[in-house]
Amino acid sequence: MKKPSLSVQIGKLNLTNPIMPASGAFGAEMEGLFDFDKLGAVVPKSITKYPRGGNTTPRVCEVNGGMINSIGIQSKGLDYYLEHIIPAYKDYETPLIASISADSIDEYAEMSEIIGNETGVSGIELNISCPNLKGDGKAFGMDAAISHELVKKVKNVTDKTIIAKLTPNVTSIQEIARACEEAGADGLNVANTLLAMAIDVHTRQPKIGNVLGGISGPAIKPIIVRMIYQVKQVCSIPIIGCGGVMNAEDAIEMIIAGATAVQVGTASFIKPMAMIEIINGVEAYLKEYEIEDINELIGDIHIPSQVTNCNA
Repeated sequence: MKKPSLSVQIGKLNLTNPIMPASGAFGAEMEGLFDFDKLGAVVPKSITKYPRGGNTTPRVCEVNGGMINSIGIQSKGLDYYLEHIIPAYKDYETPLIASISADSIDEYAEMSEIIGNETGVSGIELNISCPNLKGDGKAFGMDAAISHELVKKVKNVTDKTIIAKLTPNVTSIQEIARACEEAGADGLNVANTLLAMAIDVHTRQPKIGNVLGGISGPAIKPIIVRMIYQVKQVCSIPIIGCGGVMNAEDAIEMIIAGATAVQVGTASFIKPMAMIEIINGVEAYLKEYEIEDINELIGDIHIPSQVTNCNA
């Protein structure tokens, strides 16, 4: 058969393949390892408006099946991002998706408008998994009404592709996903890390300086696959699967569940060339099963006819 097409569409973004890094697991310093143009998109670490030092150390610890991190969105601020980070990718054809985090809805809109005017940025990922300033300390993405308001306000200030990065730490991710879609989001990232904790039994102290952190890695992949499937049942906009992808088969599983694209995080720390190997593996799978276009695979899960309720 002819070479299969790996191209996918998210909003205005035309990706040559569905594989991209997860924010926080990729940087321009990886330039010497492989050609960034081989990726579907590049997603540098989330940026905040003002510089932040990050959380108390230790910020990372290894656990069975993955790692827990609590970086705290360490950032050099928006001005540095505009002057140094965006220009670092200007020579690549691969779309740059800017991931942003903010302290209020208005700040999200302000940052999106500024970044949206940058010609080097193709899309904006709204990390709505950080705390809001409404007094309850919950993440923006834990409240459907707040998520709707945030996305709608951002959509009013920029015409760049907007992707809402959802938190998995909710009762119903479908409710939040629907709210973001109704507000005009072009895509949904499913999802950020799951809240977790680890204790050193010898010192009886938390292994993370901030006590709690987010777990990533292969242990969470089945949970993310379930969430992708559930969101696909209620939303029509593209989904980016994120969480526990270690190889091509993991990425394909998320695509079959309903993801249009897939982000890779922890795997790149273990094997820097992981994303390239995953892209090659996805292409090999399409050839093996004689699938001419990867879009044919999106959501193509075969549920047995006797199953009446898959949302339990």
